[in-house]
Amino acid sequence: MALQESEVEAAHWGIEPVPTAHRKLSGVDLAVLWGDLGIGLLVIVAGALLVAPAEQFGFGLSLPSAMVAIVAGSVIGCALLGIGGFIGAQEARPTMVLLRSVLGVKGSWVPTVLNVAQLIGWTAVELWAMALVADRLSRQLFGFTSFAFWLLVFGLIVLGLSLWGPLGVVRIWLERFSVWVIGVIGAIITGVLLFGGGFSEIWNTPGAGGSMIFGLPMDLVIALPVSWVPLVADFNRFGRGPRSALLGTSLGYLLANIWFYALGALIVLRFPDAAVTPEGIAMSVLALSGITITGTLLLVGLLVGETDEAFADVYSSAVSLRNIFPSIDSRILVVAVTAVGILLAGRFTMLAYELFLFLLGSIFLPLLGVWFADRFVLKNAQVLEGFRWKAFLPWIAGFAVYHWIAPTPLAWWSDLVGRLAGTPLSHSAPWLGASIPSFLTAFLLHSALGSIGKGKSAEAP
Repeated sequence: MALQESEVEAAHWGIEPVPTAHRKLSGVDLAVLWGDLGIGLLVIVAGALLVAPAEQFGFGLSLPSAMVAIVAGSVIGCALLGIGGFIGAQEARPTMVLLRSVLGVKGSWVPTVLNVAQLIGWTAVELWAMALVADRLSRQLFGFTSFAFWLLVFGLIVLGLSLWGPLGVVRIWLERFSVWVIGVIGAIITGVLLFGGGFSEIWNTPGAGGSMIFGLPMDLVIALPVSWVPLVADFNRFGRGPRSALLGTSLGYLLANIWFYALGALIVLRFPDAAVTPEGIAMSVLALSGITITGTLLLVGLLVGETDEAFADVYSSAVSLRNIFPSIDSRILVVAVTAVGILLAGRFTMLAYELFLFLLGSIFLPLLGVWFADRFVLKNAQVLEGFRWKAFLPWIAGFAVYHWIAPTPLAWWSDLVGRLAGTPLSHSAPWLGASIPSFLTAFLLHSALGSIGKGKSAEAP
């Protein structure tokens, strides 16, 4: 199914609603897209952190406890993602543009800058992970090592996909090739882990860190699907209808997130001496097949699947920037974002990745609370040119609640929060996660403040 030239142009549509003629992604198409974005090497790494020991920045859960956290966190995170996808398909505009009715036109520039920063960060993380694994694999097989070379190779692949756009990537690259490759590879790895011996022992082994499934472990699971909500409408604006977009987005990502988080936990428990890094996980995948051709193909397939996540980050960065610079062609922005991601890719570490996930949750979860309250409770449609300051207060309050419960463990930040708010609540109540209270604080506070404002407007003569 070759894409017409007009469809390629539509992939780089501006901030106006996408015309009906170009809204061609069905619920199945979106399930494939979001299912594929929920599959990848970094998702495996995040799942590994749930059962890894504390010295590897993990939580030390047993496998049964980890599975409960994975399922519960995935349901919550994917429900939020699906709701964002519903709104995106209904309005057919990018996410950051939709926030204009919530925060004002200039007010929407604040989450736009934060979103672009997180997406460039994700681009760097993805490129870092892919180049790291490819370099280790080429060194293992051919004695060739060059992180910079592989970084450039994957950077160019991601650039090509991003210029192609979501219509081509979903309907040709993913549905005809990538999703089948990654699905077969995931099935093979799952089969070896479940039926290759030792699963019963792994299942019954107690966790080194106890069995506390709520709190930070579940926040870690929620963080990944929620990290996609600020860009979900950038893709779902090409959806045929909001209901199919809701189901395709939430169910596609839900199945993938549970599956690959669980694989990460299983791999670490099967190879307890493996480093919980992309490189360490990659070597564990090779070890499953004794570093044979099969293991090599499995790893190469995982790398192929990882390119789609980086494509989504780069493409959506360009789309988001057009909320501030609507006259700039998004293809120019795609090239610029890719270049910056490549330059930053050499500066990531495993600790930085975990901190990055928690920081994303603290910023965007309360923003989702404000957005959804504005949309479904207040039903606000008015767009102000400047700032809607009242909407920023619940967002800030939700952010503060998140860090009052579980401040991101940067030493200087934890010390600052401790001086201002005392001991974090997660110390005295480790079961208390930060994600849900943060979201609910912003949602309820914005609903209340908005209702008061509407009441006063109604009473005015």
